[in-house]
Amino acid sequence: MTIKPLLDRVLIKMEEAEETTKSGIILAGSAKEKPQIASVVAVGPGGVVDGKEVSMYVKVGDKVITSKYSGTEVKLDNQEYTIVRQSDILAVVE
Repeated sequence: MTIKPLLDRVLIKMEEAEETTKSGIILAGSAKEKPQIASVVAVGPGGVVDGKEVSMYVKVGDKVITSKYSGTEVKLDNQEYTIVRQSDILAVVE
């Protein structure tokens, strides 16, 4: 089974949260920050959204930074993904 985003939606897979701090302290599960860097897995085709033409500027394989608590989390084949609007993507990491 695959997930195919519609319109201006982007399917991303979040990077793993840091297990330890830079000084070597191991973090408990509740102390880990939600990661903001993700890999783009699939991209919708774009099109007319809310009466405006939307072009997709991210592509599969891009590393992106998203708003901290944006999107809808989904689980497929024991993998966790997030579906966000392209406008929730803040930057592409190069």
